Amino acid sequence: MSSFAYYRFPHASQDTRLVLSGGEPEELRELSQLNGRRGFVLAPFVTTDDCPILLFPEERCEISKERGTTDKEQGLKGEEQGIVSEGQNQEAYSRCFARFHEALCAGRFVKLVLSRSETVSAEPCDPVALYERACALYPRMFVALVSAPRCGTWLMATPEVLLRREKTSGQAQGAGEVFGTMALAGTMKLEGELLEFDNPSQELVQQIRWSQKNIQEQRYVASYVRDCLKDFSTHIEEEGPYTTRAANLVHLRSDFRFVLDNDAPLGSLLAALHPTPAVCGTPKEAARDFILANESHSRKYYSGFCGPLGEALYVSLRCMQIDGSRYRLYAGGGLLRDSIEQQEWEETEAKMQTMRSLLIQNSKLKPLPYNL
Repeated sequence: MSSFAYYRFPHASQDTRLVLSGGEPEELRELSQLNGRRGFVLAPFVTTDDCPILLFPEERCEISKERGTTDKEQGLKGEEQGIVSEGQNQEAYSRCFARFHEALCAGRFVKLVLSRSETVSAEPCDPVALYERACALYPRMFVALVSAPRCGTWLMATPEVLLRREKTSGQAQGAGEVFGTMALAGTMKLEGELLEFDNPSQELVQQIRWSQKNIQEQRYVASYVRDCLKDFSTHIEEEGPYTTRAANLVHLRSDFRFVLDNDAPLGSLLAALHPTPAVCGTPKEAARDFILANESHSRKYYSGFCGPLGEALYVSLRCMQIDGSRYRLYAGGGLLRDSIEQQEWEETEAKMQTMRSLLIQNSKLKPLPYNL
């Protein structure tokens, strides 16, 4: 199986396709090893022997650009025909929720992110066809398809920027480069006339009412990002929070723009940022250890990050792992002391629908003649 990475930036009219000319991606053990490197990176939630950081070095890749579609996001309608779930049921999720909620109520954590996975069986389809459909369905999101023997095949459509180089003009000579990141947290499902919501300037945004739990959750993420950046920049600008759309969901978002100090290595900044409280918790190290010990599944590359180094890296959300006719979907949600289990379960269901919708009416997609 050839190793490749296809990706399409939000609202872009073309995508980029990288195919390794020989061998497999480089395996790295520390994010600091990305300092001074170029290429496409796929990083896991936590680096292990089974899930290393994978780098597709630019010099070893054949790179092509292809025209894509920027059609307005299509309505996700239809029935899930021929899809059979094999995944975690709500009872299993309830047991995990109880452990996480108990730790929050005991004051051990301010926030924890609980994720779940669900494996569904459906007609085998060409992953590239699924990727192209995701590009058409989700023009606002970063869409990526990554495949290599070490990680398998992963598809994602994610709204969350981890780190992005900003385009600037007239920058003073000797000044550091300008980057951007975001704090994205809080989730609500769009229904009825709110499905027409497109951007924060619309009057419809006034009808979206955020709960105190969602507002507080987003504040924790913004505070964490702000504190991380202070060690790498002396000039930081912050905008938000405001409501932003991703598929049939909306989130609260704050944008950060900062000048990276000249001597600040990119890999070290990534090590400080990742994983943010949007996918992990607070305090970071203790929350990460608790998640690894108490979640009922391995996240692998879900809630890690991917993208071209030096351009833009996105948190690996709304993703699935593809293995022939089996598709493993991942989703999670941030928990606070006042979180309600049923609401959190419904949030993960809504997030999984982003990938599940690609499997609707699969007969229109090209069948695979083999298993991955």
